[in-house]
Amino acid sequence: MALYLVQHGKSLAKDIDPQQGLSEEGRAEAERIASVAKGYSIKVSGIVHSGKKRALQTAEIFASALDIPDHVEERPGLKPLDDVAAFAAAVTSNDNLMLVGHLPFMERMTSYLTTGSTENLVFKFQNAGILCLDEDTQAKSWYVKWTLMPHIG
Repeated sequence: MALYLVQHGKSLAKDIDPQQGLSEEGRAEAERIASVAKGYSIKVSGIVHSGKKRALQTAEIFASALDIPDHVEERPGLKPLDDVAAFAAAVTSNDNLMLVGHLPFMERMTSYLTTGSTENLVFKFQNAGILCLDEDTQAKSWYVKWTLMPHIG
């Protein structure tokens, strides 16, 4: 079981789309990474997102590729500056949940779960990439299990 963290795909500029939906590049990268995840048979029980347009669109792309379209929902606490400790208290690796959100929340959540502090940068996210965390329940700690990013350079 695991916790999957995904930063939304690349979005349009506010002057083009005030709600900042996905750009063509953002949609293409999300579709590519979601397809690779499907090829690896990644099993996700549900996908939660921040409610912002770009996060919802990214979540829908992953849900479609992973065959879980009925398990996408907006959840409070995933906005860019929300309290990661409060959100972290409500998740376990048994949930097998995918979170689709924003920076700096995703990087701070990763840091908090793996080090206990939001200030230690542990992982640098890319738009539409997946970071898989797992929980060592005996040690009561989280670790990075794997990542799947659009760019390796």
